[in-house]
Amino acid sequence: MNDSPGWAAPGSPSDGQGPDAAQQPPAEGSGSAGTKWSAAQPPPGSWSSPTAGQTPPPQQQGTGWGPYPSQPGQQPPAAPYAYGHPGGGWGGPPPAAKPGVIPLRPLGLGEILDGAVGTLRGHWRSVLSISLVVAALSEIALLVVQRFTMDDLPLPSSEPASPDEAIRALGDAGALYGAQYYLELLGLILVTALLAPAVSRAVLGQTSTPGSTLKAVRPLAPRMLGLTGLLLLGALAAGLLPALPGILLGSAALTALGVPVGLVLLAWFYVTFALAPPALMLERGTPTAALRRSAKLVKGSWWRICGISLLTWIMRTITSTVIVMPFAAVAVALSPGGLSGFLDGSATRDWTVLIITGIGAVVAATVTVPMQTGVTTLLYIDQRIRREALDLELARAAGVDGYGSTGTAAPSGG
Repeated sequence: MNDSPGWAAPGSPSDGQGPDAAQQPPAEGSGSAGTKWSAAQPPPGSWSSPTAGQTPPPQQQGTGWGPYPSQPGQQPPAAPYAYGHPGGGWGGPPPAAKPGVIPLRPLGLGEILDGAVGTLRGHWRSVLSISLVVAALSEIALLVVQRFTMDDLPLPSSEPASPDEAIRALGDAGALYGAQYYLELLGLILVTALLAPAVSRAVLGQTSTPGSTLKAVRPLAPRMLGLTGLLLLGALAAGLLPALPGILLGSAALTALGVPVGLVLLAWFYVTFALAPPALMLERGTPTAALRRSAKLVKGSWWRICGISLLTWIMRTITSTVIVMPFAAVAVALSPGGLSGFLDGSATRDWTVLIITGIGAVVAATVTVPMQTGVTTLLYIDQRIRREALDLELARAAGVDGYGSTGTAAPSGG
């Protein structure tokens, strides 16, 4: 029998008795002298009701799931334990403190997304100003790469391309898309690191300004740049090394085999070390310590973090596409060849088209990148709440009185 209050099975007997103890007669000679039991006993459940005028004895409280009606003079039963803490009731754990954009307990997907949006809405000055600068710098670099790379790409023609031309075109296209991906990755790393202090303030319910955010980041700028370099080099190695033998040997088949392997390694690398930027900025360690910290926090939760990051990326891509569409329409209208210039690829070499679409990309990145970086920082906080009871430290930092003193902290878990 389980001695924990409230966890006995429904209808379980009292201590020391078996299921049929109430139906068995006592042993011969037990009890008071001369007491005899008849061998023929009424069947279970067939006892006659008390005689008229006789008050029935009060019904005893059982140890089942629900209490019996209270009797006169009887104290109401104590509230059962739930979630490991007294007074919680069977309905679940008590409400967690929420001084800022998230409750101080392990987070679900909706709470992480709501927290990221709440940070963007409540701290938009700090968030948008930093995101705008990084997005503009990244887009200018991509614009230069795109303009000069597209010059080398042959325009579509009716004549089939030679093998050398096809390989060169594939190489130029791969360089363009690779530069676009790694510049976007660089922007994500920088914005995640720069906005981690703002997200932490939003979790505590505190305000932040661009000046206070930069003041918190400035002492860690060298370490942040070092971590950014390590992450960028690691991502380049993960994505390019599997395809490098094919590239060096000029074998298209070997390169094609290495590309999917590189994509898998790149996904593993990104998720494993995604929490390194907030770990560096909020724990103020070294770049290598931040990498180890991220790998430790992600271990055992890789698929969960991968799924949430992928879903956020899909949402960000859809939102970016909607924002960019009006700018693309203006670019089509101002393009020398109109829509046909986009179809044959000639419009991609026009500076007017590139600048207009670049402005749209900057606006889209300014709005959507903080969403992705906010989710990453909240995933870092969530993992530490689950494994290290960080909610207690956050509650004390937010000035929540008595948090954790009565066992309101959620237990840790993977």
